[in-house]
Amino acid sequence: MTDGLKARLAVAASALMLAGCMSAVPQEPVAADMSEEAAAAPVAPEPEVPAYAERLPQDEVVYFVIPDRFENGDPSNDTGGIAGGKLDNGFDPTDKAFYHGGDLRGLIERLDYIQGLGATAIWLGPVYQNKAVQGPPGGESAGYHGYWITDFTRPDRHLGTDADMKALADALHARGMKLYLDIITNHTADVIKYRECPDSACPYRSVADYPYTKRGGISGESINDGFMGDRPPFQTRENFAKLTDPTYAYTPYVPEGEEHVKTPDWLNDVRYYHNRGATTFEGENSQYGDFSSLDDVMTENPEVVDGFIDIYADWITRYHLDGFRIDTARHVNPEFWQRFNKAMVDHAAGIGIPHFYVFGEVYNPDPAMLARFTRVDGFPAVLDFGMQSALFDVLVNGEAADRFGRLFKVDDLYADGSAAMAPTFSGNHDMGRFSGFLRAAHPDMSDEELAKRVELSDAILMFSRGAPVIYYGDEQGFVPDAGGDQNAREDMMPSQVATYNDNDLIGTDATTAESNFDTDHPLYRAIARMAKIRAGHEALRRGKQVTRLAELDGGVLAISRMDGERGEYLVAFNTRNEPRRLNVPVDARSTTFESVAGSCPTTAAATGVLTLSMEPLGWTICRSGDWEH
Repeated sequence: MTDGLKARLAVAASALMLAGCMSAVPQEPVAADMSEEAAAAPVAPEPEVPAYAERLPQDEVVYFVIPDRFENGDPSNDTGGIAGGKLDNGFDPTDKAFYHGGDLRGLIERLDYIQGLGATAIWLGPVYQNKAVQGPPGGESAGYHGYWITDFTRPDRHLGTDADMKALADALHARGMKLYLDIITNHTADVIKYRECPDSACPYRSVADYPYTKRGGISGESINDGFMGDRPPFQTRENFAKLTDPTYAYTPYVPEGEEHVKTPDWLNDVRYYHNRGATTFEGENSQYGDFSSLDDVMTENPEVVDGFIDIYADWITRYHLDGFRIDTARHVNPEFWQRFNKAMVDHAAGIGIPHFYVFGEVYNPDPAMLARFTRVDGFPAVLDFGMQSALFDVLVNGEAADRFGRLFKVDDLYADGSAAMAPTFSGNHDMGRFSGFLRAAHPDMSDEELAKRVELSDAILMFSRGAPVIYYGDEQGFVPDAGGDQNAREDMMPSQVATYNDNDLIGTDATTAESNFDTDHPLYRAIARMAKIRAGHEALRRGKQVTRLAELDGGVLAISRMDGERGEYLVAFNTRNEPRRLNVPVDARSTTFESVAGSCPTTAAATGVLTLSMEPLGWTICRSGDWEH
């Protein structure tokens, strides 16, 4: 831990203690003879809040981009300033596992394209300095994705400079757009090794079988005298000061030449890591194990908590960021998040960012498990894997619309407001694209139906509760090979990857071998139209959602987005490839309607009933007349 951080934390702690004492003790009246100088002491002004920062998280349409795969604005940084070949600098634009040359300058050059889509915020994949290449001989790959961090304090040289990052943030804010940054606290790059496993990953060793106070197991030599473990109520500096010997499970060490490869320097101390071997992503090892050999940080240690608060508060200050997407949230202990998330939101508010958006990645489709992280771990929001799962079940597997009804019933389990601002998505850089799921499940599906189902998935994201996320390339009809991960991280700039360039894209004769920034692409136009509708009607972003119909056997989902006490917007989706005419419940006060999108009758069929005619795989939005007039 840096001395500067300790000093700042000590001052903050003293201030908090003093504030607590002052609030608890009755205060004497102010002396009448207070000096004029003291009485005239200036009050610190409230930080200025720009107009875009006043928008709520659910107001945004979010565009998620991996910068290395977007646009190359500065070829001079392609190798990150590292000499040698691909196994040294990680650059090989023909290999999907290596850097391709996209960078922050390229992203700046394409902001007109992103804003034209209707996006109001960019979720930027991790930009920190990464270990360029890691992996066993024959299995090497590069850190183009940004999740193998060595230096948490600056951008990766493959992507640009601090000035480039500042230029991107400033350019977005000048357009009234927001910038969300992907962050990681669970792990660092793979640097630490274990002497017991020189040639392979070590299997996980549990806390019970290999306690912190015994070297190499229950029968081993006593070490770390007085250490009470890493669970509450022992997550204190005094307790962790007794954890001096890290050889309780394995013998960790840092290879020669890498002793100070990480920044800040406290991250080079092996005592700040769990060092228990590889995770299998279940049970205890999901929190303590090494994720794909990456060094798993001991986030229970308060020194680590303070260190990450210091790191990421600085990123907020430097670039006036508007939010964080937090990677691998479910692999970190809840006490860490309870402190960290609040610290980020409070720090941002203090510098004029009142709605700083923190959303965690909890890779689990169970909405109850997702909701838990908003109540226990203190996340303002989590990525809505439940919505993604429902989209897949209904539009890919053909389940009834009631699948959505069951999903929305669980919204009440979330902390207040969390479901309403959850980022919703249909696919991503890990699991793959929604178009890929459709083609894999239905290889004979026509291009027309494929395009309609993808467009309908976007409409459900746009007009139901939450903040819709568009994964870069979806708007250009990208259809990856099965498998997700590297297969779904295609280039928007002209690609040299053969397994990308042979893909059959939706709505175009183009391939990924060409530059794919076509603003006339039918999916680009469709998303832009949806985003314009969403922006023009506040209730479609912020209105309370009421499920009106979720068919038990059919494919129609209808929801109302309530416009306060003025009226409602009825939004209906037909998830089957057949026309439908049906009666849908509405509020009894809604007697007249007008179309916002699609076909709408002008009057209710009866009190509290609207009759809709829906096209195959279509969607419609009907706005009721004003209840107050």
